[in-house]
Amino acid sequence: MIKFWLVSAAVSGFLSVVLGAFGAHSIRNVLSEYGRSTYEKAILYQMFHTFGLFGVGLLQGIFKEVDFSPAGYGFMAGIILFSGSLYVLSVTGIKWLGAITPAGGVAFLFGWAWLIFSISRTRS
Repeated sequence: MIKFWLVSAAVSGFLSVVLGAFGAHSIRNVLSEYGRSTYEKAILYQMFHTFGLFGVGLLQGIFKEVDFSPAGYGFMAGIILFSGSLYVLSVTGIKWLGAITPAGGVAFLFGWAWLIFSISRTRS
């Protein structure tokens, strides 16, 4: 699973940069002020949680006796639900997508809570 989390982090980081460049150069003038702000928030949270995914991979490699995978799944779900819904909302203006965003926030919180729980169970 170590390699899975590290590769997932690398893919998410790559996509953050691609989507950030797309937002800054290709659709910047198409989006409203609200749309730009929403899109930027999606990129910001995706990149923060990309580092979280990377941390999951590193921690899993260091503390093999503890399962950090639920945190990684929480971060991945959060990236998809939170950032994904904000990307689509900002580009399409479909307002009901905003109802999905909090579920992604809960997934992010779960990921961080699982890290707290897991790290507290390590022997160091």
